Amino acid sequence: MQDVGYIRNTVILGHGKSGKTTLAEALLYTSGRTSRLGKVDDGSSTMDFEPEETRRNMSLSASCNHLSWQKHEIFFTDTPGDDNFINETRFAVQVADSAVLTFGAAAGGWGNGEKMVDFVLERHLPCLLCLTRMDRERADYAAALEAIRATFPLNPVSLFLPIGAEEQFRGVVDLVSGMAWYFQEDGSGKVKGGPVPEELTGEVQAQRDRLMEYVAETDDDLIEKFLEEGKLSDEELRRGLRRAVLAGRITPVVPCASLSNRGSSLVLDAMVQFLPAPSDRPAWLGVNPASGEAVERQPNAEAPFSAQVFKTMADPFAGRLTIFRVISGSLTGDSFYNSSKETAERFGHFFLLEGKEQKPADTLLPGMVAAVAKLKETGTGDTLCVENAKIRYDALEPIPASIAYAVRAASGDDEKLFAAISRMLDEDLTLKLVREPQTHEVLITGTGKMHLDVVSERLKRKFNAEMALTVPKVPYRETIRGKARVQGRHKKQSGGRGQFGDCWIEMEPLPRGGGFEFVDKIVGGVIPQQYRPAVEKGIIEAMEKGVLAGFPVVDMRVYLVDGSYHTVDSSEMAFKVAGSLAFKKAVVESNPVLLEPVMTMTIRVPQDCVGDVMGDLNSRRGKVLGMDSHDRLEVITAQVPQAEILLYGPDLTSITAGRGSYAAAFSHYDEVPKHLVDKIIAAVGAES
Repeated sequence: MQDVGYIRNTVILGHGKSGKTTLAEALLYTSGRTSRLGKVDDGSSTMDFEPEETRRNMSLSASCNHLSWQKHEIFFTDTPGDDNFINETRFAVQVADSAVLTFGAAAGGWGNGEKMVDFVLERHLPCLLCLTRMDRERADYAAALEAIRATFPLNPVSLFLPIGAEEQFRGVVDLVSGMAWYFQEDGSGKVKGGPVPEELTGEVQAQRDRLMEYVAETDDDLIEKFLEEGKLSDEELRRGLRRAVLAGRITPVVPCASLSNRGSSLVLDAMVQFLPAPSDRPAWLGVNPASGEAVERQPNAEAPFSAQVFKTMADPFAGRLTIFRVISGSLTGDSFYNSSKETAERFGHFFLLEGKEQKPADTLLPGMVAAVAKLKETGTGDTLCVENAKIRYDALEPIPASIAYAVRAASGDDEKLFAAISRMLDEDLTLKLVREPQTHEVLITGTGKMHLDVVSERLKRKFNAEMALTVPKVPYRETIRGKARVQGRHKKQSGGRGQFGDCWIEMEPLPRGGGFEFVDKIVGGVIPQQYRPAVEKGIIEAMEKGVLAGFPVVDMRVYLVDGSYHTVDSSEMAFKVAGSLAFKKAVVESNPVLLEPVMTMTIRVPQDCVGDVMGDLNSRRGKVLGMDSHDRLEVITAQVPQAEILLYGPDLTSITAGRGSYAAAFSHYDEVPKHLVDKIIAAVGAES
């Protein structure tokens, strides 16, 4: 295959409903990779091929493909725009050389577009911005461009001036060459030259001058010439544009309308001309697995082979399909070394991905995306390399889960369900299975309810396993406020040897988080030494089920102070029962209260949403601890009872139009307000 300079690796990302997949379909069709223009709405999309995607008419996972254009091979990954599947997007961004950002041309309503921009900025990716849906109602290229310029630090620079708008969007004027290009009416995506509309002549010159000024400001030599002569040649402008894009100083903007396939050839031209080859990017940084020392790997074909896995697909018949991006060197054999798992892996063939189809390949070069099947040890985030030049790149870290549900088998076959979920854990790093020891529930975590619904559908389709989700129980606890001194006496005589145990205990509260302490203060032999541990054991067992609502009892100290025994009828069992009876009586007399877990939340929201989010937190009995600013977002720190945020993710998405995110971690237990205690006790009673 051609040298690395003719390869492009990019990720297509943008807010929900920005037309990412529709653009990808237009690029494939215009380049000749596909023979028809696939559409999301009618289920004919090449990129959205899973049944769950066609049913919802939206991307739910990253999908890879490649095409040829102007002797260049472009590998791209189409990513989801919905927050429920944001980790698929994040992983694809982390292995890409560049990004194609899509924003709808109707200014505003960009939802989580800020998160997509942040992904690009975090990775310092050269970027091409496509203003999509130019043929839709209310599309306004100039207004959308100005809104993006005012909102995001992308320094967007228009390469074209649209000819017409909405249904009349029929062509563009190239601001570099000054030529007008009109879209062919056959839907091929191609353009033909024509005259610049007379009414746009003045605007074209003004926009071209602005473009030259933007480009000149990014280069000392160009700014000097521009200030002296007042202009740049077309060639100087193109070279300056490319250098500025590669350096991340400028984001070129292209208008398009992918559903009617207008402008896709212009996008392809821009990808070839302005986006980097793998060899244009800086060296990739990793570590030597043996020594831990930093290692650099140049992204060219001469360096030793290395790659990183960014996606795994589980299939009940074909096994695991491992998808990776080649970072350096070339791959031609049938094995490589997994430095993350420290094991060699053998495989049959590797393939280039074309949506759901796969095409065998002979050689892989930097920037190419490929897949192998049935690897035994390799998972998402792992580094692949050659054993005589080991390197390990940073693992891909998923965004933490934001929602959890109790999960069980809908049909009662838990073993089959959890075996299937274990297969899905390889495919989706966001999914976690944890067991809540107090409530005895198995919890499955994800990024949102839709995420878990899709997982449920895939489990049914792939493994014929159905899961049922319920809101998880809150692990309440009980404790005491006061002190008590009580007797626990167990006496039973039913013929033959009886049972006798008698103990006096004193109970007092410990500070929150103090746990449980048992203090033996017996003086003399009123209770023989061999029976005293049985009293403690009876108390510990009784603590598992409190007197208010049956929740575990915590944070108390118990003194064993007195008692009596019978030389024949006393036993460890009798004193264990006596200890349990004494404990229950003491709790009742010590003013028992209910405790609830409180979470510390870190919530990131746009400034215009702060008031609504604060009000919502107050309605959830939250306590705001502070607020700070970070990367155009306001960061709110608060403590909120866990019972109030079990389903917080969808509510935050609604309040912020998808622009907010949060993380929550356990902080402490606190007392439940009196007006809620009766409701909780009644709910527990109804369940039992």
